[in-house]
Amino acid sequence: MRKILVCDDDANIRNIMEFSLEAEGFLVVSAADGDEARRLAASEQPDLVILDIMMPGSDGLAVCRELKQQARTKHLPVLLLTARAGKKDREAGLAAGADDYITKPFSPQRLVDKVHGILGVRH
Repeated sequence: MRKILVCDDDANIRNIMEFSLEAEGFLVVSAADGDEARRLAASEQPDLVILDIMMPGSDGLAVCRELKQQARTKHLPVLLLTARAGKKDREAGLAAGADDYITKPFSPQRLVDKVHGILGVRH
């Protein structure tokens, strides 16, 4: 079973992601801020990390950069899920090492499709 780490400071969005991904057979671990996401990425060794950008503590871009610099987590694919929809925001996310970028509001099915695509999982 593939494990996904979802991180968003909005509990409702975390719940939507958890429900949608668990319905597809993924095991989901969740974090409410960037610092917790960083710890869980190291300890849980997920197959994919989904990060919001704007969060208290370490923001998603900082967490993404750190994950990509650490030997233990540099292989983890990162999907940014954020309200920051500008071209420069997307470019900054991809430059930080993100594998893909989804803007809010989002369709849960689009999220699931992106996760399947990044992980190479057929559904």
